[in-house]
Amino acid sequence: MVEKNSKTGKILIVDDNEDLLKAAKIFLKRHFQQVDLEKDPESIPTLLNNENYDVILLDMNFTKDVSSGKEGYYWLEKILEIDPSAVVVLITAYGDVQMAVKAIKAGATDFVLKPWENEKLLATLYSAMKLRETKLEVEDLRTKQKQINLQINTRYQDIIGKSPAIHKVFETIDRVAATDANVLILGENGTGKELVARAIHNNSARKDQVFVNVDLGSVSETLFESELFGHKKGAFTDAKEDRAGRFEIANDGTLFLDEIGNLSMPLQAKLLTVLQNRRVSRVGSNKETNIDIRLVCATNMPLYEMVKENKFRQDLLYRINTIEVELPPLRDRLEDIPLLANHFLEHYAQKYGKLVSKISDAAISRMQKHTWPGNIREIQHAIERAVIMSNSQVLQPEDFNLNTQTHSTVDGDNVMLDQFKLEDVEKILIRKVLKKYNGNITQAASELGLTRSSLYRRLEKYGL
Repeated sequence: MVEKNSKTGKILIVDDNEDLLKAAKIFLKRHFQQVDLEKDPESIPTLLNNENYDVILLDMNFTKDVSSGKEGYYWLEKILEIDPSAVVVLITAYGDVQMAVKAIKAGATDFVLKPWENEKLLATLYSAMKLRETKLEVEDLRTKQKQINLQINTRYQDIIGKSPAIHKVFETIDRVAATDANVLILGENGTGKELVARAIHNNSARKDQVFVNVDLGSVSETLFESELFGHKKGAFTDAKEDRAGRFEIANDGTLFLDEIGNLSMPLQAKLLTVLQNRRVSRVGSNKETNIDIRLVCATNMPLYEMVKENKFRQDLLYRINTIEVELPPLRDRLEDIPLLANHFLEHYAQKYGKLVSKISDAAISRMQKHTWPGNIREIQHAIERAVIMSNSQVLQPEDFNLNTQTHSTVDGDNVMLDQFKLEDVEKILIRKVLKKYNGNITQAASELGLTRSSLYRRLEKYGL
């Protein structure tokens, strides 16, 4: 017995059998908010333009065409043309089941046989109403996604800069965005890896579909499969309802897997299987769902060295890095600091209602001498703090919590030393040695007099 505590839903029944229409309304008006009847299918366009129906019950055959079902196909197509989210349940005789199945393939949701059983009809309509609700939710989300993109996206999603280093990134985005190639974004923390991922999506053929971001660093081992692949109700203790995973949600769009270097080897294997097969099975189900996604991954970790150390699967690396985009740290694009600083100044002055309108040349000069280990994220926070704390219209060097920089020379190369603090000197030295050996951890560790594990710990500590 299907029960409802309160009447909701708008139903339209289109059938040339007047007795059937009357009987249907007598029964259904006890369960639904509105039940409209129509004998003439020619009135369907007018009805749909004047009302949003949750479910449309449509007869397959009308008096003009008693048994072929062609009228039913015709009006099904017209309904879906007017409202692509419409949910249509067909009314058909027992002998026309094959015809109804064909109509379902053409876009109908379900069918009921004449004469119907009231409880089965009611169950079918409630199920169809739920589908309509889901369709509208999905459409609403896609509409909001488009609107958000229009409002907040520049062409490169606020990737600001004019330096040769950042222009190289722009050129790569231009070349790869239109393809469906898997992209691996490499870069230190705070360099804007997610912004690049969104720029790739927003300049692709999938730009009107969803962009789904997954921070793998925050997904626990136990919830990995549930988060990414979904689960069925009852699959585990807290699985109180069916839930789609991120792969299903991102279907037809872009899936961004951030911090992919943090995955354990067992989770890497599970991810690789899905990427190879392009199918997912929810936890607690054997049913496989095909997925069509654009995959973009990112990490600040040395994946190639991790492969040598058997900490990252080589076959997974080959799967995700069809194209690589390496983001430069802020210290390698100092000419972009004035642009970034003024961008954040304008944003936070407006956000906090402050009259700050300029950053002094002395402050900019000070900022260009800072090493910015936190990259874009660090300069953003520095500007926000300065705007909040300043009582002046022009930000001065003292408004920023930056140490005075001095210059020194090591092996003939200019480096910036932060008051000769040991940690900064060590970080600069590690960076120079890594550059000397093209990122080879073994050789760099040997020259620095460190073990590889000790060097890895310092790389993680300094975000290198």
